[in-house]
Amino acid sequence: MTRPVLLEICVDTAEGLEIAARHGADRIELCASLGIGGLTPSLGMMRLSAAINRPTRVMIRPRQGDFTYSPAELEMMRHDIDAVAETGLEGVVLGANTETGELDAAALAELTAHAKAAGLKVTLHRSFDLVPDPLAALALARRLEIDSILTSGCAQSAIEGTQVIARLVEAVRTEPGNPIEIMAGVGVSHRTVGEILRRTHVTAVHGSCSRVAAQPDNDAVRFGFAVPGHRRTDVTLVTQLRLALAQTPDWAVGAK
Repeated sequence: MTRPVLLEICVDTAEGLEIAARHGADRIELCASLGIGGLTPSLGMMRLSAAINRPTRVMIRPRQGDFTYSPAELEMMRHDIDAVAETGLEGVVLGANTETGELDAAALAELTAHAKAAGLKVTLHRSFDLVPDPLAALALARRLEIDSILTSGCAQSAIEGTQVIARLVEAVRTEPGNPIEIMAGVGVSHRTVGEILRRTHVTAVHGSCSRVAAQPDNDAVRFGFAVPGHRRTDVTLVTQLRLALAQTPDWAVGAK
């Protein structure tokens, strides 16, 4: 038997949250500052998301840049995990790497245990795509009982990384261990999702469904409070991706 493909939409604004919830997202990834890969959103944004009653996982990332964190930054992340639990949302999205690119087993064990103790699901974000050995990283994530991995297959986009993604899906299917969700992300749209599914058989995909918004030449720009090129969640792109998923043949979707 097959199951429908889960569609996760990442958003960083109240407007994006409403669009994703109303027009086809099965799950939401809640962030701030998607232009730099996503940071931890405000408590207010978390509470707004809790009010829409849609499965939501919250980015736990204290700053832009790499994913090698100091003890103080890990403490910040634990406090942010607590905030997610207090709002009643489904889970968190996090990652940590060593200076040589491998997953930071100690940091991830600490953060994941903290989240699990609070009853939260855990997604390992695209820090996974920095690792030198994806299958070894998958094995670690399964040992830690992480629920999902978001990956572009260690490539610049999911369509370029389908070979690695397919290997991960097959490893989860055939090897004993935690039945972790492999979720394809980066460059996922109504134009690419069919081919990504056919090549990988993932049962979950992730996208921003956003367009670059026109930025007026106003005081906000002149004073540096806004920058040209901000991306905004687009209702048409969300709807088109949802429709493309509905039209995907059963054989392209992973086995249940």
